[in-house]
Amino acid sequence: MIAPKKVSFVAIGIAACVMAIVIAIGTAVTDLGPWYQALTLPSWQPPGPVFGIVWTTIYLLTAASAVLAWRHVHTRSDATKMIFVFGLNCVLNVMWSSIFFGLHRPDWALYQVGFFWLSILALIIFVWPRTKLGAILLLPYVVWVSIASVLNFETVRLNMPFS
Repeated sequence: MIAPKKVSFVAIGIAACVMAIVIAIGTAVTDLGPWYQALTLPSWQPPGPVFGIVWTTIYLLTAASAVLAWRHVHTRSDATKMIFVFGLNCVLNVMWSSIFFGLHRPDWALYQVGFFWLSILALIIFVWPRTKLGAILLLPYVVWVSIASVLNFETVRLNMPFS
């Protein structure tokens, strides 16, 4: 049995480093050059700067949720599950950006976003019994990815076929 944890600078540092890595990889694979500029985008798409503000906020809230949840993980099994659900979400987050922007395949990203969305739901389900506040902090994430999913769908619809 693992003893209950206090919020520590180590936990905060680890969560911040993980989010920084996800942001760095996501930024590195995001190509907003000529390919993206040539896409027909939905008229209701938010302006570019909104994406940076929203994603930064989501990453901060996700890191805070992870730190809060970690305080309530009391067994090695729960610790392993927590690392898995948060890690899987990070991988699926970066994977979506890599597919959409890196491979220039919004159509493939549309299929992958379902798994990404489910990983956020899994985070909420995992965190809720441990910390309600931690789960609530994840709600903007699921809302934003829901909006992004519709935006992804509309981008595919307006630009098919992709090759």
